[in-house]
Amino acid sequence: MQKNWQVGALFGIPLFIDRSWFLILILITSLDANDATVRSLVNTEVLAWLTGFGMALLLFLSVLLHELGHSLVAQSQGIEVKSITLFLFGGIASIERESQNPLDAFAVAIAGPLVSLSLFAVGWVVSFNTPEISLVHFFAKDISQINLVLALFNLIPGLPLDGGQMFKAIVWKWTGDRFRGIRYAAASGKFLGTSAVVLGLVAILLAGELGGLWVALVGWFILRNANAYERLTDLQNVLMSLTAENVMSRDFRVVDAHLSLREFADQYVLDQQTKMKVIFASSEGRYRGLIRPTALQSIERSLWETMELIDIALPLSEIPSVAQDVHVADIICKLEELEENFITVLSPAGAVAGIVDRGNIVQAIAKEYTIEIPAAELTRIRTDRVYPSGFPLVDIAKQLKSETGEAR
Repeated sequence: MQKNWQVGALFGIPLFIDRSWFLILILITSLDANDATVRSLVNTEVLAWLTGFGMALLLFLSVLLHELGHSLVAQSQGIEVKSITLFLFGGIASIERESQNPLDAFAVAIAGPLVSLSLFAVGWVVSFNTPEISLVHFFAKDISQINLVLALFNLIPGLPLDGGQMFKAIVWKWTGDRFRGIRYAAASGKFLGTSAVVLGLVAILLAGELGGLWVALVGWFILRNANAYERLTDLQNVLMSLTAENVMSRDFRVVDAHLSLREFADQYVLDQQTKMKVIFASSEGRYRGLIRPTALQSIERSLWETMELIDIALPLSEIPSVAQDVHVADIICKLEELEENFITVLSPAGAVAGIVDRGNIVQAIAKEYTIEIPAAELTRIRTDRVYPSGFPLVDIAKQLKSETGEAR
């Protein structure tokens, strides 16, 4: 079943509605249609429900403009905004990457609340200058109150709220460490979310206040997303702390570069165990290059007796390689661009220090989290050239690359 519906686009940004948003649409429409003030202003049941529906659409517009505020500031910084989605608890703008510095990040975060505060001011001015017994006054007053609540709620200093993003940017500026900023803001979000869940449940169980259910749901939403931010930050930190030297293996063979192609084929190509390995050729104490057994297929068999491996070896300077100190995030991005499922790691002296494939990366990350990965799963990762489900390593690595510009 389709979860999101695209309802248009603004400034090149696709607009989506999550099906959970229709619950809010129905709730706001019902509440306002049965409001005593609305009933006193309209004469028919149909007009009452149309008024309620109109108020729900104004809420839709308020949240949309709030998210658009974030999006346009992000776009002004050269950041692609992939979409804006409205759902049960408000809206979310999906952006390609984070801002490059804390001041820009703060600007993106505060843009939404500033839009909401501006809408509150406009609504208040209109309501103040219109007769109290009019639909215009009712709409203006309600929309101003909604936007004030929207702004103040989002200024709460805990992720995933805008206030949490601002708090993160402040800590980032203060410490110079973006990851620490996210951790602090996520911890604040977890505390606030847990508090809201507890208070909501207490209100329901002890006071019989059904409104506590909404408080508990909002707290659960904050808590869940704060935990997600924390997990993502931990994984980002791992990808930036691990290097090629930490994850590489020496699961390759080194053969004599002066072997004839016939000797190589007889001794190694027909050996099923060797066929699975990466092969390098060396002679006189030096690596001569990478050997691709498939290269034999393009050479006449009559030449196999006279040609040597050194003749078909790909020099190390011509094969995809990284230095030992390159971050794993960069390696993940490079692997996605290669036809082969591994990349060579070179020592400072230019010799082969090891190789890295997707299985090595997953194994190293799993070790950081003390998780055991079955050998069969590692084989599948290497064969299928994909990471495990729930391990969005490519997306995270690309985001880190775009934010840090550290691809080397």
